[in-house]
Amino acid sequence: MAPSDSSTTKINFDLKRLLLILLGIGLFAVVYLSPPWPDAVDPKGEFFQLSREGKAALGLFLLAATWWVFEVVPIGITAIAIGVVQALFLIRPANVAFCDFMNPSVWFIFASLVIGRTFTKSGLTQRLAYNMLVVVGEKTSMIYLGSFVLIALLTVVMAHTAVAATMYPLLTAIYSLYTDEEKPTKFGKGLFMGMAFVAGAGSIITLLGAARGAVAIGFFKDIVGREITFFDYTFYLGPVGLTMVALLWFFFMTFFKPDRKTIPGLRDKARELRTHLGPITRTELLTLVIVLCAISLMSLRSFIPALQPINNAAIILTTTILFFLFKILDLSDLEAIPWNIVLLFGGAMSIGFCLWQTGAARWLAIHWLSLFETAHWFIFVMGIAFFVLMMTNLIMNVAAIAITMPIALVIAPYLGVSPEVVLFSALVTAGMPFLFLVGAAPNAIAYESKQFTSAEFMKYGIPASIMLMVVLAIYVALIWPLMGMPVFAQ
Repeated sequence: MAPSDSSTTKINFDLKRLLLILLGIGLFAVVYLSPPWPDAVDPKGEFFQLSREGKAALGLFLLAATWWVFEVVPIGITAIAIGVVQALFLIRPANVAFCDFMNPSVWFIFASLVIGRTFTKSGLTQRLAYNMLVVVGEKTSMIYLGSFVLIALLTVVMAHTAVAATMYPLLTAIYSLYTDEEKPTKFGKGLFMGMAFVAGAGSIITLLGAARGAVAIGFFKDIVGREITFFDYTFYLGPVGLTMVALLWFFFMTFFKPDRKTIPGLRDKARELRTHLGPITRTELLTLVIVLCAISLMSLRSFIPALQPINNAAIILTTTILFFLFKILDLSDLEAIPWNIVLLFGGAMSIGFCLWQTGAARWLAIHWLSLFETAHWFIFVMGIAFFVLMMTNLIMNVAAIAITMPIALVIAPYLGVSPEVVLFSALVTAGMPFLFLVGAAPNAIAYESKQFTSAEFMKYGIPASIMLMVVLAIYVALIWPLMGMPVFAQ
């Protein structure tokens, strides 16, 4: 008897999965077992050897990237494999590799997800969603625009991770009014993938959008000896962020144009549902006060020196504790947290620190930037920006900046390039990792919607990244010089 179509499909799928598993393992083995690679030489003539551990770290990244992109196992399990391989192959000690899974940044993600769940359970999410829909109306294009503008506005005053965690349940509520079907739709893909992309674009507008800006400015002051103010930062990067937000709206309207141009009766339905919610409840008010206090405290850290030693993760985790102390959440809510996403970010931190601490990332940076030692200034600047773009998709954007800035700022004077244009170009691409889910927390949070796969995210992230590089090129060559940014070294 001939096998059924369903059994044939299953066999083909399993074979494909096996091949992809072996591909990841094969890439690790080839890199790990290969002969020593050439040393990297920095502009001062100092040699940097790629150690056995560094070479293994590069191989491990290739394994993880293959498994993450094609989802051969749940992304959280791939993250666990990152720690296991480091321990088994003595790349880093186990207590170091697995400790990264408890990094404050991972706990920040956890607390952000808890805030999102609390907003939904308390009813705040639905209230915000219905009010927004009453304003933007029934056109799906305007729902896109309204959502993206709201995300961008929030990133001006709070970290993009917290924004994504806040917006995710709101967008889920909006999407539920679009369709009851569980299968992905163009509108769903555009809405949630757009959330991730726009959160990145908005996060470069002010220093409050992410930690990377403060880190880069610190390196700049130490190496160059000049201060970049809060105003300078927003003056040059604000227009780039706003340009990208507008272009991303067109981008998602092109690639994910909703099947339905309008949702007839949506505004009236939103009004009805808003009325049904009644006046704001004590639980909603308490939730809002707790979250706004945490956001305010995190924002004030940039202006009040006494608050700067306090870690953002500790501040935002306080909201989790308070939610349970006031019985807004219970044990079932804790068990419902998407641990797959938390593990994903833990693995991302582990591989990022692994590349950094073994010297692999620095070796890569020196090799790449040395290619541009005699290049035209424009090619040099864009080459740095592209390297940061790739690194920030692979490791933490703060680490990408920390690895790249010292080397780039040393090379820049030899080419007659202003350090300012190097700094701001790197910050643009560091904020928008559109290729991998591990590039930024909003990417991972958006993935929880199940509207797209990691392969789809990368597929559409490629043209979005090309668009970003084109926008940056225009600003570097034309707009920033007109705004007064020095391009050539004094």
